[in-house]
Amino acid sequence: MDNLNNFIRILSGSFNNHEQFKELQEKGIVNFPFAKHINTICNDKITNLPENFKGYFLLEESYYTLNGNTHASPHLFLFTEENDGIKLTSYEMPSGYNKDNFAYEQLNPIDYNDLSISQKFTPAIYKQNSGIWEGGSISMFSPVLKFTLYERFSEEQLEVSESMEVNGKRTFGYDEPIIYKRVK
Repeated sequence: MDNLNNFIRILSGSFNNHEQFKELQEKGIVNFPFAKHINTICNDKITNLPENFKGYFLLEESYYTLNGNTHASPHLFLFTEENDGIKLTSYEMPSGYNKDNFAYEQLNPIDYNDLSISQKFTPAIYKQNSGIWEGGSISMFSPVLKFTLYERFSEEQLEVSESMEVNGKRTFGYDEPIIYKRVK
C-alpha cells in the first residue's frame, strides 16, 4: 500500500498548466488550452465499500479553456495496487450527474454497488522509476475511435498526453503533453 499511498499523494490536489500556457502564448502558439485538474479522493462519498477495501476512488475534474471557451471533463477513477504497478480503472459517471455537475463539492453519497466500470476504457498501469510514475493505455472506444493515454507523474509535475483518432486521423490531442504544476 505504500506505493499506492505515495502515488495518490502525488496525484491528489489542484493543478494547472499556467506556466506552459504562458510560455506557449509568448511564442505565438495559441491553439493550446489553459488546463486545470482538481483531483479529489472521494471514498468518503461512496457507501457500502467492500470490507478491507484497498483502493482509492478519485474524482478528476478537468477544465480546458481554448479560444475563450471552457469545456469540463470529469472522470471517476479507481486506483489499486497490483503486482505490476498501480492500476487505473475508469468508471462511468454515476446516474444523475453530467459533465457540468459531476464535481466533488456537488457529489452526494453514491452506493458502491451502483457504480459501473467503463467497458470502453482499457485500464492503465503505472510503474515507478527513479521517483517518476509512468504509464497509460490504448482504448478502442469504437471500431474506428481510438483513445491513447500516456502520463508521467512526479513531485514536480503531472505530464498528460491524450489523443483521439478516428480512422487513424487525430481529432483531439496536442503535439506535446500538457504539463500541470501543483497550485499552492
